[in-house]
Amino acid sequence: MLECRRFYFAGRVQGVGFRQSSVDLARGLPLSGQVRNLPDGRVELLVQGSAENCRRLLDLLKQRYAGYIVSVIEEPALRIEATGRIEIVR
Repeated sequence: MLECRRFYFAGRVQGVGFRQSSVDLARGLPLSGQVRNLPDGRVELLVQGSAENCRRLLDLLKQRYAGYIVSVIEEPALRIEATGRIEIVR
C-alpha cells in the first residue's frame, strides 16, 4: 500500500549536499516526491511509496547525515503524482 509522508529535517542540512543525496539515495527505490530547502534552514522531503521504502530512504539519510541532523519531524501528506523519482525543488 502506498503512503505519502512529509519529513522536516533540522540541523546543518543546507549547503551540505542533502537535497542531492536524497535524490541519489532514492535511486533504485520505487519512490516519488520532492525535496527542498526551507527559508528557516530546514529541508523538507515529501516522499510517496511503500511504508518500507519511505522508511528505508529516511534511514539512509539519517545514516549519511548522522552528525548534521538534529531532529526530524514526520507527518502524513496527501498523495502526489507518481513520477518514480525524487526531484529537487528550488
